[in-house]
Amino acid sequence: MGNLNPLGLTRRSFVAVTSVLFVVAALPQKIWAAALRPETAFQTTTLEATFEALGGVPKVSDGIVFSTPDIAENGAVVPVRIEIDTSVLSDVSKIYVIVEKNPNPLAAVFQVPPNTQPYAETRVKVAQTGNLYAVAEANGQLYMMQRETKVTLGGCGG
Repeated sequence: MGNLNPLGLTRRSFVAVTSVLFVVAALPQKIWAAALRPETAFQTTTLEATFEALGGVPKVSDGIVFSTPDIAENGAVVPVRIEIDTSVLSDVSKIYVIVEKNPNPLAAVFQVPPNTQPYAETRVKVAQTGNLYAVAEANGQLYMMQRETKVTLGGCGG
């Protein structure tokens, strides 16, 4: 018969290790979703599903300064800028950009290193006129600010 204890664990250590594995496997689905995000969030197809994959609907916060154009003449390259007021939101770890009416709403995720000023600037594709959301993850909570951006067809301004 082969060695049933290839790691050389004592009986007590083996029981402790397997107990920890069982506890981890029994964690609630919401905790697993948080550990897996944003991979699952990038695959969602609705705003509600995106928020659920990120951990729930964020609270609106004035600590997020979100800039988008009122009218984007080219929906393929819409500039967005997110600045976080750290006197309102501290310990920001991630910034998400969500485009409500895109086939996959989550457009970008930025990791914010500890002890840095949270700021992100990029260009995103916006399929049609709708709301864009800047979401900040701070102290394990989600906060957001939204803006509507109109997309003109063919850059006609209409």
